[in-house]
Amino acid sequence: MRGSANILLITGVPGIGKTTVIRKVAASLPGIKISGFYSEEIRVNNARQGFELVTFQGRRFVMAHVDLTSAYRVGRYGVTVAVIDIAIENALPEESSTKLFIIDEIGKMECFSSLFVKRMSSILDSGKPVIATIALKGGGFIVEVKNRPGIELWKMTTKNPDHMAQRIIDWFESKKS
Repeated sequence: MRGSANILLITGVPGIGKTTVIRKVAASLPGIKISGFYSEEIRVNNARQGFELVTFQGRRFVMAHVDLTSAYRVGRYGVTVAVIDIAIENALPEESSTKLFIIDEIGKMECFSSLFVKRMSSILDSGKPVIATIALKGGGFIVEVKNRPGIELWKMTTKNPDHMAQRIIDWFESKKS
């Protein structure tokens, strides 16, 4: 049943505003115990140089950068899986007081981490509300998550970003018991 889904996935082309919406949603839910993270670009002279994972408790971890040498690469970025693992340990603790998981994003860089995939699988099975952005394209775990039962998949477009945050908040409010 569509209305009973506890997992909300937001997808769309890069740069459409998914992270901005996720941050607005988290800021609009004071008093709710949120676990998770959002991604933030590292920019130098207005040029993107890499990406940080930022926990909702304010810890920052550089997961990818043009200057990183790594066997794991996405485009021109070297990805440090060990750093992603540390960030996941901080952002997605294995404890029961979390009321909402917000993850930005389930994407290729994050999926290099087997800990991320394992922890996300556990969270998705937890029955707790999950709001996550997910890559528009990709295989493996990305497709697996999109094909899970009990999910809603919403696509952000240039026509709907202004109302998306409130729509997500309304979705979460309908899940609270």
